[in-house]
Amino acid sequence: MNRYLLFVRAALAVLLLSFSACSKQAEKAKTTASAGSGFESVDQKVSYGIGYNIGSGLARDGVVTVDQEALKAGLADGLAKAKGRVPEAELQAAFTSVQQRASAAAEAEGAKQLKAGNDYLAKNKTRAGVKVTASGLQYEVLKSGFGPKPKTTDKVQVHYHGTLIDGTVFDSSVERKEPVEFPVTGVIPGWVEALQLMSVGDKWKLTVPSALAYGPRGRPGIPPNSVLVFEVELLAIK
Repeated sequence: MNRYLLFVRAALAVLLLSFSACSKQAEKAKTTASAGSGFESVDQKVSYGIGYNIGSGLARDGVVTVDQEALKAGLADGLAKAKGRVPEAELQAAFTSVQQRASAAAEAEGAKQLKAGNDYLAKNKTRAGVKVTASGLQYEVLKSGFGPKPKTTDKVQVHYHGTLIDGTVFDSSVERKEPVEFPVTGVIPGWVEALQLMSVGDKWKLTVPSALAYGPRGRPGIPPNSVLVFEVELLAIK
């Protein structure tokens, strides 16, 4: 399979995964589709959701200046199984150029986040009550519990609220009003370490260096090399 088709399919796979994960944008899309928009059938709603997430992803990433007429033409030709209007060699060259542009943008953003994160960690560790482990994980106790500590073989129930260092919320069971359960070793390294130090009933504020979180790759909603801040309450060991 040629490279540009692999690129498109990979992009669509990411967008569809974000849709199935019920992101806020996908929830907004589904709400809009069912609120008198005229999209009534399952196929119509899924079609709208795919289009919405493609548009949201392109707008968010900002790597491509989207020409809507060209985008609509490509969708129409593809759905009609018509011959492409742009030669394959030119498409491959264009997609290669965009990949290089995206890589350069990600590298620049990663360097920016790394410096900001290191500055934040250096300042945060000087605050009263903040402790730093050998790995560089920073934590402070907000509330003390008296239960047992989890082991790596355990499954735990927690409430958490996660933000970037600028306060942007990227995930929160607190906002969803529903605690989560997962294996102690099924999360980022900073959490794996912290959970084994906590007692049931503890509520800690964790400041997690990027190396103990998602590192230079980041993830949707979390830029590369981001320091993450969590309030974590250990509710139970299952």
